[in-house]
Amino acid sequence: MKRLSITTRILIGLVLGIIVGLFFTSSPGTASTYIKPFGDLFLNLIKMIIVPLVLSSLVVGAASTGDVGKLGRIGIKTLAYYLLTTAFAVTLGLILGNILDPGLGMTLPHDAKVEVSKAPSIVETLLGIVPTNPVKAMVDANMLQIIVFAIFIGIAITFVGEKGKPVLNFFDSLAEISYKIVAIIMEYAPIGVFALIVPVVAANGPAVLLPLLKVIITVYLGCALHAGLVYSTLVWLFARMSPIKFFKGAAPAMVMAFTTSSSSATLPVTMESSEKNLGVSKSICSFVLPLGATINMDGTALYQGVCALFVAQVFGIDLTLSQQMVIVLTATLASIGTAGVPGAGLIMLTMVLQSVGLPLEGIAIIGGIDRILDMARTCINVTGDIAGSVVVAATEGELKKEVA
Repeated sequence: MKRLSITTRILIGLVLGIIVGLFFTSSPGTASTYIKPFGDLFLNLIKMIIVPLVLSSLVVGAASTGDVGKLGRIGIKTLAYYLLTTAFAVTLGLILGNILDPGLGMTLPHDAKVEVSKAPSIVETLLGIVPTNPVKAMVDANMLQIIVFAIFIGIAITFVGEKGKPVLNFFDSLAEISYKIVAIIMEYAPIGVFALIVPVVAANGPAVLLPLLKVIITVYLGCALHAGLVYSTLVWLFARMSPIKFFKGAAPAMVMAFTTSSSSATLPVTMESSEKNLGVSKSICSFVLPLGATINMDGTALYQGVCALFVAQVFGIDLTLSQQMVIVLTATLASIGTAGVPGAGLIMLTMVLQSVGLPLEGIAIIGGIDRILDMARTCINVTGDIAGSVVVAATEGELKKEVA
């Protein structure tokens, strides 16, 4: 096994986990009791390193540009890429929802209830990204606040010049130490992936999935099309990189995202895949990827489009073209606006449904298969982050094509 690449070992763990999970469908509690703790241990190890990794890598990324103007240019390119691909993703979700009609023939259970968290206002969201206490932001793992704080430190180091070098060296050393810790943790990844997927398959066996199979197929098909059409085209146009090489290089992060359903938990692997497999410079990786893990939600936006059509069809509501355009706008903006809020996916869906007056009770149906859908949409979220780093690096002349 040691001779196999980490990607191959993780894939083996994933496949074995699915097979073993099928044997536990009659007793999912057993899988949760005896196998899931090994997966939780893996997630805890990853979460342990996320905050120091994001803080140090972003400080180094912001400061190492040596030019505030260049940093601003990279930031604008990154945000533009994330917003445009997210808008396309939710549009694709709506198109597939209109074509495949995933909600036709479904009925809402009479006892279906849903508790919805109140979505924050725009003012609350904007104020919430600036930490009043950076230490508390790190304790709470509030990624948006950590990102803002790290960017400010990086910019200040650039302005200070020579006197800021010791601080930059400290964060550079911290970043390298974080990368090494990630490498150590990744040796445990195949076991962690196996232990995470077994209880998911056990709890969501065929009996649970079949009634909502059309929704699952629609979301997975949309994710595959978005990756195959949008990301392949972008990396080819801007970086002249073969889509096959791109997806091969991004594979470790994609598998990790699919299993953990967490962009933040996958971030260490995302950064390693982008830099070592695809040739993205460390400065671009350090800035673009932590930002993407927090605000870029292509897969989630696509899921919003499909689910909005699904809920409308379940309740027999016809959405006009203008209402569907409102869904595109709301889902695109919500992908950034709710990034720092716990339960962001549910709040995003709530905001989208409210924007066009759809019943929130529809969430109760989707909730039963949300974990299955979350795996696909997180995989696309992370793939989009990696494609974004390749595109931005190529436009800045910081892509080492010989690596890819």
